[in-house]
Amino acid sequence: MDLHPRIVSHAVQPNVSPLPNVRNLIAIGSGKGGVGKSTTAVNLALALAGEGARVGVLDADIYGPSIPTMLGLSGRPDSPDGKTIEPMQAHGVEAMSIGLLVDQDTPMIWRGPMATSALTQLLGETRWGHALSGDLDYLIVDLPPGTGDIQLTLAQKIPVAGAVIVTTPQDVATLDARKALKMFEKVSVPVLGLVENMAVHVCSNCGHAEHVFGEGGGKRMAEQYGVPLLGSLPLEIAIREQGDAGAPVVASAPASTAAAAYRATALRMAIELARRPRVATPLSASLV
Repeated sequence: MDLHPRIVSHAVQPNVSPLPNVRNLIAIGSGKGGVGKSTTAVNLALALAGEGARVGVLDADIYGPSIPTMLGLSGRPDSPDGKTIEPMQAHGVEAMSIGLLVDQDTPMIWRGPMATSALTQLLGETRWGHALSGDLDYLIVDLPPGTGDIQLTLAQKIPVAGAVIVTTPQDVATLDARKALKMFEKVSVPVLGLVENMAVHVCSNCGHAEHVFGEGGGKRMAEQYGVPLLGSLPLEIAIREQGDAGAPVVASAPASTAAAAYRATALRMAIELARRPRVATPLSASLV
């Protein structure tokens, strides 16, 4: 028996047109930096790809792009016609980032309108699905922290099927995550759920489990706002080491506990998206 996944397009914000070659765009956001949002975005993308989906990753952090490092990408993407860009490929996913177009140590000293223009160009001028020979089932967009110009542009002009909020358990992180959640609600982007990162650290020597950043903050926030808690991810040195080496844990250590946690979280995220309204498909018929 051969099983083939069939992933459909889901509804986006009112008055925004769907992207060609992308069925579902999922934004990964947070209210503040330092919560492991990019690491989470990359590993969720790889987990979805591991289940047979066609997946891309867009690094929307114009000022601090980190996706090229985490995916082990270097060099420049090709532009076959001088107008569009071929996405680069690593670990079975497509990727695009401003970090692939400028030198690694070049600061992006741009005002908000320039940064948002760069984001829309990266999104609209990349030939998504070309490297994987088919439309993308999911495009994971790694947003910068906060609720500024780029987040607003994404919410108002770019078709988003759903958003995921990444936080750590402590109160100071969930306080900012609430702002990100409310921002998506105000601009009619459905929040698929929360991901609680760095939830627990298990000592590699003695096996003692310790909640370094507190316990249950993500669960309490999810219950307060009526959104699912998609998963609680561990705090492990291997996740950081493998991300820095360009080999995320889901790809480099698929049998690990951490990789299993990312896969379970990605599955719950996909299930929540599947519960959303679908894009209406026109019926066609012909007489023979």
